[in-house]
Amino acid sequence: MVNGRDLKFHIATLPRMADADNSARVGVDVGGTFTDVILQHADGRATIRKLLSTPPNYDVAVVEAVAALGTGIPIDDVVHGTTVATNAVLEHRGARTALVTTAGFRDVLELRRLRIPRMYEPFWRKPEPLVPRRLRFEIGERVAADGTVLRPLDEDEARAVAGRLREAGVESTAVCLLHSYLYPKHEERLGAILREELPGAAVSLSSEILREQREYERSATTVVNAYVRPLMERYVGAIRRGLDDAGVEAPLTIMQSSGGVMTADDATLRPVLALESGPAAGVVASLGIARRLGFANAITFDMGGTTAKASLIEHGAVSRGREYEVGGSLSAGSRLMRGAGELLRIPTIDIAEVGAGGGSLAWLDPAGGLQVGPRSAGAAPGPACYGRGGEEPTVTDANVFLGYIPEGPLADGEIVVSRERAERALERVAEPLGLSTIDVAAGIHAIANARMTRALRSVSSEKGRDPREFALIAYGGAGPLHALGLAEELGCRTVLVPALAGLFSSLGLLYARPEFHEVRTCHLDARAVGASELDVVFDELKRRLDGVEFVRSAELRYGGQTWEIEVDVDDPADLHAVIAAFEDEHERLYGIRGETGSPIEIRALRLAALGPEPSLFFPSDNVSPAEVARTRWADLGAGMVEVPVRSRDSLAEPADGPLLVDEYDTTVVVRPGWTARRDFATGTLILEVA
Repeated sequence: MVNGRDLKFHIATLPRMADADNSARVGVDVGGTFTDVILQHADGRATIRKLLSTPPNYDVAVVEAVAALGTGIPIDDVVHGTTVATNAVLEHRGARTALVTTAGFRDVLELRRLRIPRMYEPFWRKPEPLVPRRLRFEIGERVAADGTVLRPLDEDEARAVAGRLREAGVESTAVCLLHSYLYPKHEERLGAILREELPGAAVSLSSEILREQREYERSATTVVNAYVRPLMERYVGAIRRGLDDAGVEAPLTIMQSSGGVMTADDATLRPVLALESGPAAGVVASLGIARRLGFANAITFDMGGTTAKASLIEHGAVSRGREYEVGGSLSAGSRLMRGAGELLRIPTIDIAEVGAGGGSLAWLDPAGGLQVGPRSAGAAPGPACYGRGGEEPTVTDANVFLGYIPEGPLADGEIVVSRERAERALERVAEPLGLSTIDVAAGIHAIANARMTRALRSVSSEKGRDPREFALIAYGGAGPLHALGLAEELGCRTVLVPALAGLFSSLGLLYARPEFHEVRTCHLDARAVGASELDVVFDELKRRLDGVEFVRSAELRYGGQTWEIEVDVDDPADLHAVIAAFEDEHERLYGIRGETGSPIEIRALRLAALGPEPSLFFPSDNVSPAEVARTRWADLGAGMVEVPVRSRDSLAEPADGPLLVDEYDTTVVVRPGWTARRDFATGTLILEVA
């Protein structure tokens, strides 16, 4: 019993770790509805826990679960993935933030970029900036592009600005001065003055967050960092204090959007790097499964309680990006969808995210049309079928009524699923539409699939990839319920459902490596630059980083273009290979390549430092219930029929759909025309077109 809550645990059998010792590791992933915890023991076992999240104080569930799991067990480290920062941006509940910038650049945030997400919608309006104009302050300093100081920083004026910030009651300040990505002295001095004058407020400098050219991207990224920083400081601090009070002294590390981990201290200073930390963990785990099973190309699909996420694994590597937009109807790194949210320049796994999850609410628009999401019931009150006060219908309620989710205790029994409560909620939209409850439930399921298909296509077909050539890896508590319907829509013929699918992102946290990034903006002719010039820059970046492995990359563009494409630099001496990789990717993305000899520019050089790689482990037992011959009424497209219910362990031999695979953390829906079999080495359920 911890804080009055009865915490129950389940054991999954894992292959023994190669470097086993007496320590254990914990991965904790916080979602909008559930908090998932995996403790990896040194002897090859894993203790798992899935409990309801505790909004708005999400740290409470984290501390309770880790403290109870770690009783009597020495814990080596706690790796945490969270959407706290993302949710703060989505819900506009971050800190009261100000921006201080060079005179003449006050409205950069408002001007944004020209691209808009809905070109032919005349009434579309840009989203309001996170920092209103009254909290954007100019300061009279100026540094030229070559570093010449045209106007020195006036320290008296800086202190006067600090006084105005104090009067405005700001909690956090972003500082972004012109050309500070190369010449940061003015910005650093201004930051020191603001920290001296405003000791209780956080100060984020663009030269510490993003040392890259382009004022809007740099300003927007720094502002988002400032906007979520006080919240992240409180959140991480509460977890640290809670763990210390519980006697868990293990280091706390935070997952980055790039798929690596950073220290808790770094996460509080640069929380913008962790904006997509939870979803990134699932992609990291998917890469491990794909490699183990021999799938070089896969689309990852993660459906939780609030959102659905998709990403791409290609040629045995995750797809990465440098730009990410959060806050629109589709949060993604696609250049085709821009302008609806906050644009960030951060190292990130290329993930597309839509507001469609198990807790997404179904509602009627003013025209009487059925809609799903992006509002979610979350953990409190949750879907109506949970019996925790929710009355509006959700995707989960529809899935319960369709027979996909069984009635009775869910996960550890904290909630009990009721089909009757789901039916009452669905009737709220069925009656105005004049439809039967089963038709409305099927409609909600189909609309949710349509919304999620947007994310899947965003990372595949919209980037020149044919999804029919990829396997689909489905996880998250609701992912396996919808996976085959989505696979049929995309044309995927193989779907992989890993063991512990509902806790898969917390498993991915334990695969992540420490990761640090540095970048240098430059203007180099790719066809004329020498390898020695690149080596000088890479060596300088390397001196600022610490790691056991370094990955070099460069951003290139054709002369006259506005945007760059990032490619790996395996050998700086072989620039022909770098240029060829850029032109191939340009043709894949845009359908064209430059004429022979077209000028190509190198606009930035990047270096990523990676720490030691943890040992991978895969659950071989998904804590399935004991196999009992039984059926459940479900509608898999042909009306309500009795469908066999199996356990994952029983599928050593291929079994034909329709069937349902009930598990501790999810249900796998196997539609007619598909077969299911279990891979013994990893416990993965492999679904294939019959």
